[in-house]
Amino acid sequence: MISEALVLDALRTVKYPGFSRDIVSFGLIKSLSLVGPDVTIQISLAARDASIPRQIHQAATAALEALPGIGKIQLDFDIKEPEGPAGTVGRASIAGVQRIIAVASGKGGVGKSTVASNLAIALARSGAKVGLCDCDLYGPSIGLMLGSSEHPMATEQNEIIPIEAHGLKLMSMAFLLDDGSPVIVRGPLATRYVQQFLRQTLWGELDYLILDLPPGTGDIQLSIVQTVAVDGAVIVTTPQEVALIDARKAVAMFAKVNVRVLGLVENMSYFLCPSDGLRYDIFGTGGGAKEAARLKVPLLAQFPIDIPTRSGGDLGQPIALGDSPIAQGFADLARQVAQLTASP
Repeated sequence: MISEALVLDALRTVKYPGFSRDIVSFGLIKSLSLVGPDVTIQISLAARDASIPRQIHQAATAALEALPGIGKIQLDFDIKEPEGPAGTVGRASIAGVQRIIAVASGKGGVGKSTVASNLAIALARSGAKVGLCDCDLYGPSIGLMLGSSEHPMATEQNEIIPIEAHGLKLMSMAFLLDDGSPVIVRGPLATRYVQQFLRQTLWGELDYLILDLPPGTGDIQLSIVQTVAVDGAVIVTTPQEVALIDARKAVAMFAKVNVRVLGLVENMSYFLCPSDGLRYDIFGTGGGAKEAARLKVPLLAQFPIDIPTRSGGDLGQPIALGDSPIAQGFADLARQVAQLTASP
């Protein structure tokens, strides 16, 4: 006999196009009614890409038709126009936060957290009020890079009071763990933790909230950009093709959920040898510029492999706090991000 539980189990096999999470866990099923073996389902989502509801319709129909004894299947779609240029499914702002910027990468090891922390510092040095949320639960590094190992306090309403360092308001799973403790949680719980960091932290009045996303294009990334009104994304890559392939996937993810990609940052772009001053293109050359041109987005910055940048991150003193040429590069990146997010 057809039951609501059986129908929902079938729909849990239907993934949101391009991602690993299903349409039930994303809350897209708004109503489900049964009359004998006949089923009527209302699916609500916000998308400008007409292929997304079409793919969901095809996959859901196929999943339901596979149920023994199923009768008539009716799928009704409520497709809403996303709000603004960064519209997402069920998107909402965070109280007091003017602009939300995601820093993302298609793969790990490209220096995404280094870019995120130094971009936040550079924005703060320009006079802005800035918060930085470390959304990478499994490899949180913002605490180390900003030189803080404090544990956050909470209000009587269970709101988290963010840690403050170098003029930034910070939240990271690293602040909740003892040194060396691993985070062992499944996807849905990990997503819930990140949502709590974003919505239950007392960010106060901020001009910018920088989100240091986990590498890749998994459930946490998709959940964030579909529930929070992200104003733009900065994609971090290195010049070699193996990194650029994954950067394309990150760009494609943001395109699917209507989040504007502000541009690419090419990290580890080259190495200047301190002994002879010669430039060595360890990971190749020109990859970031060519990919930015292909994607029709700006190449916002190119940062070298640099010992002071690495040591600054290890010591909790980001290089953007100083006045070196690389610090000036991050100041220029901050100006571009401010200009791009100020325009419609």
